[in-house]
Amino acid sequence: MNWLKKKVIKWVRDDWNEVNEKNSIAIRARDVEAGMCDAEPVLNFRVFSAVGGQVVEFRRYDRKTDRSDTSTYIIHKEDDFGEKISKIANLELLR
Repeated sequence: MNWLKKKVIKWVRDDWNEVNEKNSIAIRARDVEAGMCDAEPVLNFRVFSAVGGQVVEFRRYDRKTDRSDTSTYIIHKEDDFGEKISKIANLELLR
């Protein structure tokens, strides 16, 4: 009876893995990195909540010079967040 239990578990596990393989997309890190342009710096930003609005911190890393630069901006709660963040991102990308 134990062999039947093991056989059923194996069938279920194989079916589960087959379904998960169909639904997942595998991306290798070196494929992503190879597609990235080396001329553009990597740009990350974080948003912090504050009393009068939000604080946005942009961190830019340039691989060519191996330097990291951080800029901090304040967005008041009366301002449109999406509009301000797009202006700030464009400004940072132009640097």
